[in-house]
Amino acid sequence: MYAIIKTGGKQYKVAEGDVILVEKLAAEEGASVVFDQVLTVVNDGDVKVGKPVVEGAKVTAKVEAQGKGKKIRIFKYKAKSNYRKRQGHRQPYTKVTIEKIEA
Repeated sequence: MYAIIKTGGKQYKVAEGDVILVEKLAAEEGASVVFDQVLTVVNDGDVKVGKPVVEGAKVTAKVEAQGKGKKIRIFKYKAKSNYRKRQGHRQPYTKVTIEKIEA
C-alpha cells in the first residue's frame, strides 16, 4: 500500500515505514503530524484518485528531526562591470517517518 501526498508545494510517494525529508514543518521532534492532502491511494491494485484529494484519507507520520540541507553557493556576476555577489543558502527540512496510511 502506498499513497501520494502533497506538502510544502511538493508531492511525495510514501509507504508505511518510509523516512522522507519534507519542507520544514512547525512541529517538535517526536511529535505526530497528519498529512490530509492525499492525492492518490493504492492498495493491492485498488486505486483511489482524488479530485483533487481523496475524501477521508490521511497519512500519519512521526517527526524524527529538524535540520538544514547542504549549503549551496549562489554567485551573481556581470561581465565588464565589476559586479560580483556571493551568497549561500541552506534549506531547512523536517525528517519524518510514515507510520500509518488511512483511506
